[in-house]
Amino acid sequence: MKRTAYQSLLYWKERADRKPLVVDGARQVGKTWLLQTFGRSEYEKLAYFELDRNIEARHVFEAGGTCDELLRKLSALAEVDITPGNTLIVLDEVQDCPAALSALKFFCEEAPAFHIAVAGSLLGLSIHGQTSFPVGKIDVLRLFPMTFLEFLQAVGRTKLAKALEQCDWEIANTLSGTYTDLLRQYYYVGGMPNVVKTYVETNNLQAVRELQHRILADYEMDFSKHAPAGEVPRIRMVWQSIPAQLAKENKKFTYGALQKSARAAAFEMAIQWLMDAGLVYKICRTNAVKMPLKFYEDSQVFKLFMLDVGLLGAMVDAPAAAVLIGNNIFSEYKGAFTENYVCTQWQGTGLPLYYYSEQGSRIELDFVTQIGAEVIPVEVKAEENTKAKALKTFLQKYPHLRALRLMMKPHEVQERMETIPLYAAREALQAKGASTTQGAVQ
Repeated sequence: MKRTAYQSLLYWKERADRKPLVVDGARQVGKTWLLQTFGRSEYEKLAYFELDRNIEARHVFEAGGTCDELLRKLSALAEVDITPGNTLIVLDEVQDCPAALSALKFFCEEAPAFHIAVAGSLLGLSIHGQTSFPVGKIDVLRLFPMTFLEFLQAVGRTKLAKALEQCDWEIANTLSGTYTDLLRQYYYVGGMPNVVKTYVETNNLQAVRELQHRILADYEMDFSKHAPAGEVPRIRMVWQSIPAQLAKENKKFTYGALQKSARAAAFEMAIQWLMDAGLVYKICRTNAVKMPLKFYEDSQVFKLFMLDVGLLGAMVDAPAAAVLIGNNIFSEYKGAFTENYVCTQWQGTGLPLYYYSEQGSRIELDFVTQIGAEVIPVEVKAEENTKAKALKTFLQKYPHLRALRLMMKPHEVQERMETIPLYAAREALQAKGASTTQGAVQ
């Protein structure tokens, strides 16, 4: 499967100031596959170490030593002659060996000619207070579930993907029905790479759902494995409440939905843990649609979205027929699937994402983002509903702003509003001049 982040790896490989690379992200978003594929395709040799299983490799780092000593031992273990420039060293599941993460500092300072990349969730490292994180000595690549564009490529619709990537609105408008049908499939399958692979190879919807349920079960097992024991019940309560929170009209996260008289202080750590794990995205309210949006952030009022729309469907057991047949899926659960989908498509763009609600009025904007010096209000419509009263009222109050409206209608540019089809949600940012390279190396 083709991943957009592969281009970021190529860029990292050729950088003169390249540092050891940490590929981070939620479990099962494809970090291992991406690095292995990259190593085998772009290097003469690959030295791969799975640190959660390879006890000898862990002992190498825990014993310490110079970079030359470490490289000599790793070369013997992998039975690969590790040489600078033409060998990629991959340390997988690095959270199970904090000493390996700390060693990246010395690779950066003492052996910069060697190409080394590590993968894994950094959640496990948070419990190792004695471990020194190599701040300033690493490059970081954050990997997310596959976007709709990547899904199109995976199912063999490369020409459709190319038209979307190039924002060829003439083709997109002409083939709107085809894109819509594929978007329904994406709502059901989502972007977890193994799930997409299963769908492509078997076209078995039941197998897809079973794999999604397995991923959800693995995540819940991670709660007990990595989170502080006292936080696990609260993490589960927050996680399991997300579908119901999103099914509300305004989708604002409310603690009262967790338990009666619940207080923010009791659940803040649980929410932060889920965010750190990459399992949820927290979209805060902005109190003003002004630049810079960060100045007006209200972190106490927010929405929580799941990392993948397919997993959201699995969590609520949305029937395949309801998702794949007809248009109801785009408006079911008060548009919960659609807003969650849009949120996931915009992850990794590097753009700030908020929502806006005006006190004392019914005006609410689903999202607000900032591209350069321009603040852009965004309305998400879950169906072909051209009535956008809240957005139109807002634009009347703020005549200097231009808006995006994402819905199931063809692309159209009006004086102060641009309509973008939902299947081009990510490409809407490209159309506005934003970089859409998923997971740029930082």
